[in-house]
Order: sequence, then structure tokens, then C-alpha cells
Amino acid sequence: QVQLVESGRGLVQPGGSLTLSCAASGTSRRFYTMGWYRQAPGKQRDLVATITSGSSTNYADSVKGRFTISRDNAKNTVYLQMNSLKPEDTAVYYCTARYSTSPTNYWGQGTQVTVSS
Repeated sequence: QVQLVESGRGLVQPGGSLTLSCAASGTSRRFYTMGWYRQAPGKQRDLVATITSGSSTNYADSVKGRFTISRDNAKNTVYLQMNSLKPEDTAVYYCTARYSTSPTNYWGQGTQVTVSS
């Protein structure tokens, strides 16, 4: 059974940095796409960033230039380096992954990021 486990939750001050990690278990297959979504209280879950196995990336406009997504294909792990954090980045961040041969999206349990002074 595929599981995605996020780590790196935390409380940071505005302007600070935080790195999230998401490791996949229960599979030896490489995911085609891995990425991050976030959901703030009372809002829908929105795309943050995605990365393919070939390292093509896609970012939400709101995080471009501040966040960097990367992955380690050998470890089936995806990272999100977040810099210059703003209060509006406060949300639960969810890891997601998908194989190229299936429309199924796997999701992690979510990790809380709070940006506040």
C-alpha cells in the first residue's frame, strides 16, 4: 500500500524559511509527478508546486521566486524549500504523487505550516 509521509511542519516568523519533505513507502515504482498542495482554513486546496521525474517544475504564481520544489527519484522523495514566508502561506500542506500509467493521485496526511510573528 502506497503511503506518503510528510515532515517538516512548523511555526516560523514572516520572512523565515522552512523545508518540507515527503517520502513515499510501499512502492518501488518511480512516480511520474510529485508535488505539493495547500489548504488554508475555509479555503479550497490549491496547487503549490509540482515536479516530474524529468525535473520539469510548475509553480503557483503566489510562490514563484520564493519556493523551490525538488525530488530524489532514488528515494521517491519530494522536497519543498520555502523562503521569504508570508502569513498568507499559512496552511496545511499536502504531498501528492501520481504514476504515469494511472490517474490515481496519492495524498499524504498533511503537515501544518504557520507563518506568524
